[in-house]
Amino acid sequence: MSTIVEHDQVFLIAQEVFASMIDGDPGLLQPWTGDLPEFEEPIVAWVDLSGDWAGRAELLTATATGHDLARALLAMEPDEVVTALDLVDAFGEVANVVGGNVKSLLPTQGKLGLPQVAPVAPVVPGAVVVQELRLAWRGMPLVVTVLGFVPADEEGTAGGDIR
Repeated sequence: MSTIVEHDQVFLIAQEVFASMIDGDPGLLQPWTGDLPEFEEPIVAWVDLSGDWAGRAELLTATATGHDLARALLAMEPDEVVTALDLVDAFGEVANVVGGNVKSLLPTQGKLGLPQVAPVAPVVPGAVVVQELRLAWRGMPLVVTVLGFVPADEEGTAGGDIR
């Protein structure tokens, strides 16, 4: 079976989202080289996909990087204070657009849930990592993960044909 969402497709989506929404330059989001450091005060934004294929698109980084993303997206000054609401709105919107673009790759479109932001994403029993991209945005680590959800009655698949 083939993978439903290819690594290169997810990378291009992430690059295009960051270029169009944040930087204006696709070269500022690149593959991470070397070991990924442990995130200090991690923050994750995610959006769930439902339909014939169920899964999730997640973005994980350090809260400080999330603040920099919010400043860039909201055209704030480098030293401007990012409120919790600004952080949730901006980081959640980036996850929402990445998730919407991942959804467009699926054979059937299904539905996109509302973006969520928290220190950790809730665990979905039986979830399978479809793609994990370790990236550097402006030199700071960021992980984009696409998860497939395994239906309770279908052991060995994740919400459809992913392998």
